[in-house]
Amino acid sequence: MRRRLVPAALLLPLALLLTACGGNSSASTGTDTDGTGSVTLNVGDQKGGSEAILRAAGELKSLDYKIKWSTFTSGPPLLEAVNAKAVDIGGVGNTPPVFAAGAGSKIKVVAAWHGNSEGEAILVPKDSELTSPEQLKGRSIAVAQGSSAHYQLIASLKAAGLTLGDVKVKYLQPADALAAFTSGKVDAWTVWDPYTSQVLEAKQGRILTTGQGLVNGLNFQVAAPSALADGKKAAAIKDYLERLRRAQDWVYDHPDAWAKVWAKDTGLPYAVALASVKRTNASRVAVAVDKPLIASEQAIADQFTSLKLIPGKVDFARFVDTRFNGGLPVSTTAPRVYKEK
Repeated sequence: MRRRLVPAALLLPLALLLTACGGNSSASTGTDTDGTGSVTLNVGDQKGGSEAILRAAGELKSLDYKIKWSTFTSGPPLLEAVNAKAVDIGGVGNTPPVFAAGAGSKIKVVAAWHGNSEGEAILVPKDSELTSPEQLKGRSIAVAQGSSAHYQLIASLKAAGLTLGDVKVKYLQPADALAAFTSGKVDAWTVWDPYTSQVLEAKQGRILTTGQGLVNGLNFQVAAPSALADGKKAAAIKDYLERLRRAQDWVYDHPDAWAKVWAKDTGLPYAVALASVKRTNASRVAVAVDKPLIASEQAIADQFTSLKLIPGKVDFARFVDTRFNGGLPVSTTAPRVYKEK
């Protein structure tokens, strides 16, 4: 029996939310944020991302520099823009910087947030006979190549005593993967929030396993070395990061208000947005770009190198800048646990 397809109206807004995704996507120039001063900070963003959070939290007021926003649908092309100096700084998940480093891109990870990984999941249809990751052997699994979900799949299979060679991997971007999943064309789907929340809220599937305890749960702000070398832009980046950290604290304290803004900005159903915020977004805590973080990202890089998905050895330490750490806690600090207020 064919499973119910997700309406196309839901696929389109979700296709804009590839916060950790790989693939080919282009940028579009967005609006400028008014500010004073002669410095313009070119910021790469994703739909419902940094600009929306900053605006909702009231952190775009009293800027002494201007922000020019460019919107991307995924992390890899955003980092391509950073490498090309078209963007000074932008936010991505934990895996795109590894692939950018593997390509020798001119990037520097300058800030990090540690969140839980309960939204990073391997989903199976609601009526699937699968009950454990060990049963995935020989099954077809959709995943976005080069995404955080890609690494989460590798880690989950390893924990189950399996490898990528034991399953039939279907490299699909989320919108296509969602259609394949809901129509029964794949046995499982490895993905992140808000897709996880959409499937669960629509009762179209269930979680087989999550990345909790298997992946590092990190998200980054990545800057262009040329911007960091410019004193005025570096000062603007420092202020921008401080505002982002305060805005993330605001999300934790105001999940319902943020879910409403996020839903409006992206077209997500409010229930999906709220579930995703509570499961994933609200947990993030700002942490230092430190040695444990570098080691964790190095492990991801080494894994992809061993699978020949990255052409050679990556020295991830060369792609970080720790000047903005300040008094932030270590990167292994436990994420916040959202509690109903």
